Amino acid sequence: MRRRTLLRSFLLWPLAALTQRAAWARLPDYPTVASGQPLAFPRDYGAHSSYRNEWWYVTGWLQADASAAAGAAAEPSLGFEATFFRSRLALDDANPSRFAPNQLLFANVALSDPQAGSLQHGQRAARRGFGLAEASETDTAVHIDDWSLERAADGRYRLNVATPGFAFAFTLRPTQPMLVNGAGGYSRKGPLASEASYYYSEPGLAVDGLLRRGGQSGGKGEHVRGQAWLDHEWSSSPLADVAVGWDWIGIDLEDGGALMAFQIRDKAGRKFWAGGTLRAGDGSTHALSPDSVSFTPLRRWRSPHTGAVYPVAMRVDAQDLHLTLVPLMDDQEFDGRASTGAVYWEGAVTAFQAGAASTSGTHPAVKPVGRGYLELTGYVGRLEL
Repeated sequence: MRRRTLLRSFLLWPLAALTQRAAWARLPDYPTVASGQPLAFPRDYGAHSSYRNEWWYVTGWLQADASAAAGAAAEPSLGFEATFFRSRLALDDANPSRFAPNQLLFANVALSDPQAGSLQHGQRAARRGFGLAEASETDTAVHIDDWSLERAADGRYRLNVATPGFAFAFTLRPTQPMLVNGAGGYSRKGPLASEASYYYSEPGLAVDGLLRRGGQSGGKGEHVRGQAWLDHEWSSSPLADVAVGWDWIGIDLEDGGALMAFQIRDKAGRKFWAGGTLRAGDGSTHALSPDSVSFTPLRRWRSPHTGAVYPVAMRVDAQDLHLTLVPLMDDQEFDGRASTGAVYWEGAVTAFQAGAASTSGTHPAVKPVGRGYLELTGYVGRLEL
């Protein structure tokens, strides 16, 4: 055990120094993202290690069986996030050392529990290899130590995470077709053709499993069910020079549809670029043009942790769909400076028809039209990919 601990410490300790040193290294030949190259599965479920950045994002809503049995509302009452990032550093590929950190893996996990009052979260970082951190090239199978996300042949995902404050052991079962974003998976992030990513989503994942949270000592925790959204995206392009961050949503709609929408903001906070994908209840799918998507802040919250001000309640207009987003709770800020270096707001939100709900609560007669997650980046400082 001591030998394993020492090895892990040795491999993790130099990450910051090596990342700084990478700034002077000869840039590797990062591939560009190009249109007209359709995604191919199951290969594209896996890692794309030649590209600069990649992530698998899982966010969702949960309802504990115990709450439902006790007569509580049948609506989900908790939110969760689990994200695995992969980054190819700017190191010379000719370096023969097994210890050269050509690939770094990061993980951010969080639980949004209104009873706790603030976001509970954990994070990890490791260089790829040595059995400590891996990302398969053939299918989704990524792990850092015992935190893992894996896809089985039947399409189900297994998510396992354990922190001192909470733990997940979930199965995520697809219930809808995949949402291929942009033009066949080619998702523009700016006016230049090179400002793009390859991107698909899996909305409507049925969650079933065990959750352990703060007040539960020992045992297996509580059985929960819910619905989740998975994003998988990879690219070699940094944000455009004028951009500071983005606002993003993934919403499962009550009619069986799904909405992914985003806007990238410039230094003045204005929309620099936007896009998304809307699947209607009848299954028809529409790519959203930049001028058909807008995010309008309705209520802001100042973080007591960083002083950043986030628009935690939003109006989102996406083609003919007009939504008001209300957060499960305000304090859903994630401080990832010990892993990815980014500080951002990643929160569970309920979607209502625009104008039908207040920005801090709703009348019981007002029914939601969807639930999902809102992500807000670049509010503490410019987001560096």
